[in-house]
Amino acid sequence: MKIIDLSHIIHPAMPVYPGDEPPIFQTGTTIEKEGYRETQMTIYSHTGTHIDAPGHMLQNGLFLDNLKASHFFGKATIINFTNKKNYIITVNELKCYQEKINKVQFLIFNTGWSTYWGQNQYYENYPYLGNETAEWLSEFNLKGIGIDAISIDRSDTKNFFVHKTLLAKNIIIIENLNNLDSVKNNYFMLSVLPLKYKNADGSPVRATAIENI
Repeated sequence: MKIIDLSHIIHPAMPVYPGDEPPIFQTGTTIEKEGYRETQMTIYSHTGTHIDAPGHMLQNGLFLDNLKASHFFGKATIINFTNKKNYIITVNELKCYQEKINKVQFLIFNTGWSTYWGQNQYYENYPYLGNETAEWLSEFNLKGIGIDAISIDRSDTKNFFVHKTLLAKNIIIIENLNNLDSVKNNYFMLSVLPLKYKNADGSPVRATAIENI
């Protein structure tokens, strides 16, 4: 068994979604004074590699703590769009993968955009799902859809149509994935277990791919 880390590390100087504040880490206790070390963290729920709950965008949507733990674990596949010339991912580009998508619970898009992590370019003109694509994918029996970009909606969206379409079907959204090129198997098990806090609209995750070798 091989376990592959698909997450960005969280630190005070990390990139965050425009308008959010970077995480703050403060010393809570020290080994020298209290005999043990603790860190006080102030962090937005959608920091770094994270998942969105339906309640993130929908007034009556479920929160992460309303979903069973099994909702965050399952069979996954990656579709490679690293050589894509335009930014929108269309239905026509995905139809040839329909049989593959039917076999999994998580669909992950490898666009190569994680290479811009930490650069201004990461926030603009990134690959995203078209509205029709979101509607098409919402008809599959998926637990989640992930991407290695800051959002699954276009950067200038006003209504977050893609988010709302997927979340309305309780398809969680995984954003800011990393290291997807390291996954070699066509199918693998994906784990994106969130923090279990009350009314969780989202949560940073240690996303991992589990391959049998």
